[in-house]
Amino acid sequence: MAEHRFVTLYPGYDVLEKWRGPSWNEQTREVVSRRLAETPPRRFFDEMEWVTLLAVCERVMPQPDRAEPVPIAPFIDARLREGEGTGTRYASLPQERDCWRRGLAAIEAEARERFSRAFHRLEPAEQDVVLHAMEDETVVAPAWKDLPSRAFMRHVLLREVVGIYYAHPAAWSEIGFGGPASPRGYVRLDANRRDPWEAEEREQGPLREARRK
Repeated sequence: MAEHRFVTLYPGYDVLEKWRGPSWNEQTREVVSRRLAETPPRRFFDEMEWVTLLAVCERVMPQPDRAEPVPIAPFIDARLREGEGTGTRYASLPQERDCWRRGLAAIEAEARERFSRAFHRLEPAEQDVVLHAMEDETVVAPAWKDLPSRAFMRHVLLREVVGIYYAHPAAWSEIGFGGPASPRGYVRLDANRRDPWEAEEREQGPLREARRK
């Protein structure tokens, strides 16, 4: 995976400026406030699973430009601890809690099989080898025998890591999203249309030059 350098199309935009505006009501502010202030403690994963998960989250969704990274692993842990879910699963995958435990153990086994070190001890390029092997279904560790690596990668790991990241207000600001907009709501929902109170896209520097080409 390439090194991540985020170029925002919405420089200076901060979704939290809507805090006291007509976009958010008290219930919305309460939910957003909890998300910003309350990072859940580790209660589901054991210590080894936890350090592996942290390393995976940092590699899948790197945040080198962020002074305070969006917490991802704690919310995965909390959701599993509380048994929250959609009530569905892919037939090829085990129940979600077991799936996460087995998946993280298999990532760890793959790292040791290929590089003789724990996943969180690998160099970024080595971690990428493990993650790409999962996606390409070229894993070699026996731990993957009854757990399809691509299905785990796409339907469990990536879904949760990316979903939790983009549920955070800091990520909303990066993509120009106005948040839940409750009670105001969105009206112009078609592609390339925006409500007047939404963030306006502004191309910057290298991104502008790349689009011109």
